[in-house]
Amino acid sequence: MHFSRRTDWNTDTTSLARALAERRSSGQVVLDLTASNPRRCGIQLPEQFLQPFLAPEVLDYDPDPRGQRAARQAVCAYYAERGVSVEPEQMVLTTGTSEAYSFLFRILCDPGDSILVPVPGYPLFDYLADAESVHLVPVPMLRDHGWHLDWQRMEQSITSSTRAVILVHPNNPTGHFTTAEESEQLYAFCRRHGLALIVDEVFLDYALEPTPGVDACSFLARQCSVPLFVVSGISKILGLPQMKLAWIVAAGSEPERGQALERLEVLADTFLSVSTPVQVAVRSWLPEGAAVQQQIRQRISGNLAALDVALEMQPVRWVSRLEAQAGWYAVLRIPALHDDEEMAQRLLERGVWVHPGSFFAMPSSGWLVVSLLTPELEFRTGVMLLLESVAAMAESADSR
Repeated sequence: MHFSRRTDWNTDTTSLARALAERRSSGQVVLDLTASNPRRCGIQLPEQFLQPFLAPEVLDYDPDPRGQRAARQAVCAYYAERGVSVEPEQMVLTTGTSEAYSFLFRILCDPGDSILVPVPGYPLFDYLADAESVHLVPVPMLRDHGWHLDWQRMEQSITSSTRAVILVHPNNPTGHFTTAEESEQLYAFCRRHGLALIVDEVFLDYALEPTPGVDACSFLARQCSVPLFVVSGISKILGLPQMKLAWIVAAGSEPERGQALERLEVLADTFLSVSTPVQVAVRSWLPEGAAVQQQIRQRISGNLAALDVALEMQPVRWVSRLEAQAGWYAVLRIPALHDDEEMAQRLLERGVWVHPGSFFAMPSSGWLVVSLLTPELEFRTGVMLLLESVAAMAESADSR
């Protein structure tokens, strides 16, 4: 049988994943500092959460390619509460942000075309792009008193096949927002090269303490003169990755916006993948989202404070964290004793499970990423063990 080259992925289980599975199957303790599912981390939903599924209309199949208008209006109301004006006609609902990206890759790129992606960033983009025969070009960001787009590298990465730029705002895992000034530079860059701009804003609601000079608003609130597609969804907004509802909001210049929406509508009509029950439910879920977000913010801020206390208590500052402005993760700087996967393996042997920085396309050594969503006791215990383990490894290497 012949299989396509675009799905010729290496599906072998990594040694790190095997080690985790073996440790768990043997009943050994694993302090999980990668946890990212709000429900499994103890985040509670409103008591009436399941009530919308009892409505008779969840069984009424009357598909709209862009998604039920009432559901799109609920998303518009979500943005209105944040001072952003969005119309239902600008929007297409999808089953998740992965499908949203898939749709955008299809309308923007022919097979073999490329998209620029500043990194660090999501690891899942690669598979989505491969499945659509699109080539992703990672462009490392500069880190100097924060994270910044490297314009020289961006220019050098442009080819005749470049079609778009993907930006995660705020970034995952670094947690930094793109400034208003940088967004203007990005618009100019896209205009100069005829590119579309895709902005992922799934963590937009999870800003940390207000920081002077930080612009935490949506790109939809910023004047944009290039084709702009903002992606978000309830996976992060409501902590519901299992409910599979996201959206694409098209903004920016005409006539490109209208043409893009027409193409997106045909794609959405071809698949009609968004379920009726979740579209009915989201009308009440989004207005109730503040209660869920408050729990998540409390968990994030509490764990971040505990992390900072633990870092401050180190006899020697072997580990530090990078400043974060938003999101669910903290990026740790550690001694570059081994590559990050080996460091993660060594920490797992001591009972702590973390993301190696290379998982997010960070340099191959000196970085770890931990989730701030982990239940408090598990997080604090895991952080203390992580710091003790890194210190022991660093001191052992120092004494040689």
